[in-house]
Amino acid sequence: MKRLLRALALLLDYPSESVKTHINDIRETLDSEQTLSSIDRAMIAPLLRSYLQQELLSLQVDYSDLFDSSRALSLHFFEHIHGESRERGQAMLNLGEEYIAHGCFLQRDELPDYIPIFLEFISCLPETEIRDWLSQPAHVFAALAQRLDERQSAYAGIFHLLIKLAGKQPDAQAVKELLARNQQATETSVEEEWEEKPITFTTPQHQVPPSGIIARLKAAGKLIMSSSET
Repeated sequence: MKRLLRALALLLDYPSESVKTHINDIRETLDSEQTLSSIDRAMIAPLLRSYLQQELLSLQVDYSDLFDSSRALSLHFFEHIHGESRERGQAMLNLGEEYIAHGCFLQRDELPDYIPIFLEFISCLPETEIRDWLSQPAHVFAALAQRLDERQSAYAGIFHLLIKLAGKQPDAQAVKELLARNQQATETSVEEEWEEKPITFTTPQHQVPPSGIIARLKAAGKLIMSSSET
């Protein structure tokens, strides 16, 4: 399951040239995973096809339209659970301390609850602990899966698969409460924040060089999560 989680982390991160170049390696990782059924693989197939068929810029635009403009689709799971409350800050500190305690150190400009980083972190843990860690934010995964299904997004398959890998269904009431929140208000507030920020053109911070993709998929030990592996 470790290599599977690393593959899913790569697919859920901001699309990069390196991931697009090595999408067949990621596909092979998924195909070799004995825990996946044909139905499981079918969940991910549309996203893999998009990497093969679309230009990188198109993939990046689609990704930003989904995840960067709506809090309802935020890839930071504590934002769904705690919003902007003080509890979110404390939860973030606690999670960061867990990373350090397990020998993993963030070397990229992201928060600890960013789901691709979280998946890469739990891929470093013993198999016996992975399902427990996956199950903790499973209600967030379920809410994201439903919202992405409503948008007919290929990314929905990742979250459906994460729920299955967690080994138990998320709390139905917790999922209902997340889905009941006012999405329109959060989407508007994000757009307002963007209007106040100047536009700058820089290299995306999510990029991973081609030489790092295979290493991350095959790594057997603990990883140091970073935006650029040197």
